Amino acid sequence: MASTTFSLSLSTLASSTAYNSGNHIPTISCKSNEKSSLCLSSSSFLGSKLNVSRRTSSADPMSMRNVRVTCSASVLPSALLFDCDGVLVDTEKDGHRISFNDTFKEKELGVTWDVDLYGELLKIGGGKERMTAYFNKTGWPEKAPSDEEERKQFIASLHKRKTELFMALIEKKLLPLRPGVAKLIDQALEKGVKVAVCSTSNEKAVTAIVSFLLGPERAEKIQIFAGDVVLRKKPDPAIYTLAASTLGVDPSSCVVVEDSAIGLAAAKAAGMKCIVTKSGYTAEEDFLNADAVFDCIGDPPEERFDLAFCGSLLQKQYVS
Repeated sequence: MASTTFSLSLSTLASSTAYNSGNHIPTISCKSNEKSSLCLSSSSFLGSKLNVSRRTSSADPMSMRNVRVTCSASVLPSALLFDCDGVLVDTEKDGHRISFNDTFKEKELGVTWDVDLYGELLKIGGGKERMTAYFNKTGWPEKAPSDEEERKQFIASLHKRKTELFMALIEKKLLPLRPGVAKLIDQALEKGVKVAVCSTSNEKAVTAIVSFLLGPERAEKIQIFAGDVVLRKKPDPAIYTLAASTLGVDPSSCVVVEDSAIGLAAAKAAGMKCIVTKSGYTAEEDFLNADAVFDCIGDPPEERFDLAFCGSLLQKQYVS
């Protein structure tokens, strides 16, 4: 397989997006079936060297799955903050949704959330909030109380049971980590970068994912901010603001990895850089404000980005 090298200015880059910086979206084009490597050096572009390689195939020559970006950067984030569901593990369709439905069935509520409906409900941050909004719109089950305060307790009991069922799935390791998650966390911990998970999901469920899937050695070094630790859920920035304050870092020195539009909005509102790794339910969402968008983090040889790339986002951005 042949190898071709190009040196391009920002103005000449075009086609499939691999990196988004503010309102300027440098993009990479590679329209042959050969292996190509694009190298860009520019003091005005993040103050670092950006290397982008793409392996193309005749079946899908522009697939983002074949993009890899690395940067030689002198700056590292003070903290690397991960969302949980859809970022660490693609849990929503075959994890949380199934657990919600099993709970509804156990309680004989006559409710089932199909794949498409659950995708819409994910626009609402938090499981208790999701159920409340759904019942407010479609009508409360006959077995639900009519008093508002009792309804809150009813929702809390449903969510508690749903979390127990979900944790059982995680403990059986039926849902794997997404590609590259462990690698990126290891890179951060080795360099002394603080790592945290910031999620609207129940704290026990998030803790189970971190402990069982990342392992106890990593888990003891990762701080978790989840569930009702803040009153306002994503897209409100409260959970990211709390994380930065607790970790003792400046929000502007943090890089967030998210998978959804509401998560992206929360990270940006907190004044942080945000990389989006699209998940099954979020692939078509609007990520225009993201600092970078990929299909996953990726493990070598299919790695999409690394810790150095995260650090490069903190350096001076390109301005036309």
